[in-house]
Amino acid sequence: MPNLKITLAYDGFDFHGWQVQPDLPTIQGTLSDALRRITGETILPQGSGRTDAGVHALAQVASCAIHSSIPPANLVIALNDILPPAIRVLHVEPVPPDFHARKSARAKTYQYRIYRGDICPPWLARHVYHHPYPLKEDAILAAAGQVVGEHDFTSFAAVDPEKGCEEEERSNVRAIFTSQWQRAGDELIYTVRGSGFLHHMVRNLVGTFLLVGKGTLKPDDISRILEVRNRSANPGATAPASGLYLVSVEY
Repeated sequence: MPNLKITLAYDGFDFHGWQVQPDLPTIQGTLSDALRRITGETILPQGSGRTDAGVHALAQVASCAIHSSIPPANLVIALNDILPPAIRVLHVEPVPPDFHARKSARAKTYQYRIYRGDICPPWLARHVYHHPYPLKEDAILAAAGQVVGEHDFTSFAAVDPEKGCEEEERSNVRAIFTSQWQRAGDELIYTVRGSGFLHHMVRNLVGTFLLVGKGTLKPDDISRILEVRNRSANPGATAPASGLYLVSVEY
């Protein structure tokens, strides 16, 4: 029974996240239904992580085993014929039997897009966080490096960690390899690459960095918040889902 690696992109605005939920449209549920219609098999593809409602992906990875002998290239065509336009399968490839989209992942990269212009173009409204208010962007850039390295990110995790933690681990320790902000036209973009991420971790990081930009916190406060290991000690709000993208998964 071939094991397949499926790489897909999606606009998450109209979906209730990755994980299948009764009577709600999800990415996993929609992909599972498309696979069933093509192969006649009941398949629940396993994703590299559980993106939240409204979060987008440029290259999410899923894995599943199927009995069907349909060639991977033909499966890409068939899936894209059935799936809604908001979900596109980019690649399907055979992988070893022990490959698992989540358990085999070694690193992931996320981006968060903030639109800084006074008026957000309507075609971007679903895909960015519109924040036109004054910010000390230099302070935000300086704060980003404070989270690089291996840390306990409890202060940046959702209060309900079991609900959506990407890895089924009790430890909240993660390694961040790169963390940086950059200006791109009217957008301020945060890019973070790490070994894994806790539920709402990237969005909580962004919300906390924004407090640095507002002057409520100083760049060095990020290290202090990390050391406390308590979400209630972090005043940063969870940034909206619309600006968050899963960019890539490394194996």
